[in-house]
Amino acid sequence: QVQLVESGGGLVQAGGSLRLSCAASGLTFVSYRLAWFRQPPGKEREFVGGISTGGVSTYYADSVKGRFTISRDNAKNTVYLQMNSLRPEDTAVYYCAAARYLGGSLYVENVYDYWGQGTQVTVSS
Repeated sequence: QVQLVESGGGLVQAGGSLRLSCAASGLTFVSYRLAWFRQPPGKEREFVGGISTGGVSTYYADSVKGRFTISRDNAKNTVYLQMNSLRPEDTAVYYCAAARYLGGSLYVENVYDYWGQGTQVTVSS
């Protein structure tokens, strides 16, 4: 049974930092592209960042470029999202996702086979 479990969310002041983790089990982690999405209150879920199987290529939404960094540790079956210079508009439930198919755009939700349950990030002004 595949599981993706996020952790590291919480309440932080604007300008602060958080590091999210997503631990995977039940799949061949190194074979999956990974991503973080988020869903702000009252809005649709949106792409935040993605990473290739080997971790060489990364992709970001324009809204987080230069502030967020996605990385992965294939030995630990874990993907991370380092979030710096947080803003109130970053408040959302953050989800990690895994895609087995190596084609298609990482920015699109239907590429992903598995999703975590989400972790809440709240940024106060």
